[in-house]
Amino acid sequence: METLADGAAPPDARSVAGRFLAGRLGSLLAIVPLGVWTLNHIWNNLAAFDGPEAWQEAVTHHPSGASRWITAGVVLLPLALHAVWGTARIFRTRVSPGVGTFSNLRYILQRLSALGLIAFLGAHLWLAWAQPRFVMGRAEPFADIAREMRHHLPTLAVYLLGVLAVAYHLANGIWSFAMGWGITTGKAALDWMERIALFLFVVFLGLGWAAIYALWRAGA
Repeated sequence: METLADGAAPPDARSVAGRFLAGRLGSLLAIVPLGVWTLNHIWNNLAAFDGPEAWQEAVTHHPSGASRWITAGVVLLPLALHAVWGTARIFRTRVSPGVGTFSNLRYILQRLSALGLIAFLGAHLWLAWAQPRFVMGRAEPFADIAREMRHHLPTLAVYLLGVLAVAYHLANGIWSFAMGWGITTGKAALDWMERIALFLFVVFLGLGWAAIYALWRAGA
């Protein structure tokens, strides 16, 4: 549950409308295209179970140079907008003592996972995408990431925690998206959506950690 930060003046109607539209756009970008692309990316990484060639084809292959830039634009621009919107909300709002403990805990975990994701995605995008392609002139080799997963414990820990943050942030984001867009209304619908969000969290986490395990196993 969010309230205005202490000492903040009540916003005028234009400000309220602007925040409402920004909130809807921010939550929409979190689902489409970011959520869809994230799940597709995790699914593609499961190709590591089938070997290096399958992983390279699924994760790093682009049919043309144009598709590489289109993919980057579809992902990076919405990601930047969502990150700016989410960061602004962290500093603008706070938990409310007038609501249930579970709601406040969910709010805190969502914000903490967002901060962790910003750090994780920044490092991941640089090390796994930008540096190999634009500095070394090639896609990241399967052998490199598999070796890091297997023999560099900090890398393995960062990916395990990063995927945990992704799974929670996305599952809880789907719950808040459904509520914010009026898809779920009423206590019964919200209760069901909480169960669905919990189920999705377990599924997302299982898929992500399975992909990490496949890379870790290949590093042997």
